Parts: sequence; structure tokens; C-alpha cells
Amino acid sequence: MKNDKPFLTIGMATYDDFHGVYFTIQALRMYHEEVMDEVEFLIIDNNPKGTHGSELRNFVNWGENIRYVPEEKWVSTAVRNKIFEEANGDFVISTDCHVLFEKGSIKKLIDYYKNNFNTNNLHQGPMVYDDFKNYSTHFDPEWRSHMYGTWGTDERASDPNAEPFEIPMQGLGVFSCRKEAWLGFNPLFRGFGGEEGYIHEKFRQNGNKTLCLPFFRWMHRFGRPDGPNYPLTLENKVRNYLLGHLELGLDVKPIFEHFLGDMPQHQLDRLLNSCNLEIEKQRTAQ
Repeated sequence: MKNDKPFLTIGMATYDDFHGVYFTIQALRMYHEEVMDEVEFLIIDNNPKGTHGSELRNFVNWGENIRYVPEEKWVSTAVRNKIFEEANGDFVISTDCHVLFEKGSIKKLIDYYKNNFNTNNLHQGPMVYDDFKNYSTHFDPEWRSHMYGTWGTDERASDPNAEPFEIPMQGLGVFSCRKEAWLGFNPLFRGFGGEEGYIHEKFRQNGNKTLCLPFFRWMHRFGRPDGPNYPLTLENKVRNYLLGHLELGLDVKPIFEHFLGDMPQHQLDRLLNSCNLEIEKQRTAQ
């Protein structure tokens, strides 16, 4: 029976990854059947005219609680804002479209939210590696390989029943919060990169926390033999980092220090000037 008012929306943005969407949603439907009457699925297609678009549109016919929303104007991993905008649930999970959730984890998350209905915190969980043994609970705030954040492990999460604890940041393969508590990625972001750390700091600056829920365990497909299909440029990544830091009043010096070996000074200076103008224009319009 179709649930017109789900408690939880599980949404994913995708760019030519029907295979990931299919297995993520079908695994949830098959192995988390105890909560399907409280859940809706939401697919944000960031390339609806691509080769995977028609299959994604057809997929919604296989479940009454699956919705499809095309979005081709804003091409970015930050398009995950649309998940929260379109969600019908009181609470929302944003997941990459190639993630598997540990059995029972969604039920535990729903129970957690029912006991913490007014929470404004951002919630994440341990990412379990393909060996089913090792896991990472957070990102340490360090720069490496054109990215802010390196995987770290807090042993407190070794027990799935352990109490939630604060983390500095985490990879955004899976994150969750109350729909009305979502603070949003900056709509100026384009392409891939810049969201990790940015959204966590945004929640903190608004008086909230980022929590690791040890029971909220997930596994992420990293391997992509055919490579990513979405737009992936160094300039977009640097631009997003600059925009996020400027919005939150953070020092941009570490960005320059990290990327200077791969991008000339004049290009970084040009990007910074452009981003300053964009942020100022954005603030004036608010």
C-alpha cells in the first residue's frame, strides 16, 4: 500500500548509475522489509537525458513508494539539496546510489528519530569496508590527494549498540537529519567536491552537532571499472572549497597551500576573486 506520508525518505542523486540505484533500492526493499511501510525512495536524476535515464524512469513502476525527479540544470554532487527539498518524510537519509545498509540499521535509525524527534543534528554512521571487518567512523580534518578529510576510526563504534558520539566530519556517502533541520549545500557549488567538512562546520556554526550513530552502518562501492561519468574537474573542486570556506568565514590559506602544486598561483587568485564576488552577490540577494 502506498504511504502518502512516510516517516523517512531515503534519497539518492545519480548521474548515469542505474546499476547502483537498482541494487541499493532493491537491497533495502528485500532486507529491510520491516520498515517499508514507513519509507519512501527518491531518485534525483542529474542526467535524465543520459543513457541511464529511461531505465531509471521505468524503475519507479516496480514500487509504489519510489519517486523519480529529473534535475539537469544544477549538475553537482551538491544537488543532494533536492533530496531534502522533495522529501515527503519528516526525516531524510541522503545516500550515494551504490550503498548497502547493514540489516536492521534503518529500523534502528527510525526508532532513534522517534525518540529524538526534534533533533537538529546531522547524523552519520560507520562505513564498513569490503572485508566486513574494518570500518571508518569519521574523516580527520587533513588535506590529501585534492581532498579535505582522511578516513579515521574511533573504536567506540566497534559495538553497534554503543552511544552516539561527536565526530569532526565524515564522508558523505550516507548522512541523515530531520528534513526541517537541513541547512543545505551552497547552491553556487558545481561539479564534484567541497561538501565534506563544509556541511559539518555549517551545522556546528548553527549550534548543532555531527554525530556518529554506531548502529547506522553502511558499505560503499568504490570500484568503478568504467570510471565516473559525472563532470570531474580540478577547477570545480577548488572553486567549491573556496566558496564553502568564504561562506563560513574560514581561512582559505590551506586550500592554496594544498592545490598550488597542481594549479598555478594566478589561476588560484582568479578563482578566489571570482568566488568572493559570487559570495558577496549571494549575500546581497538574501
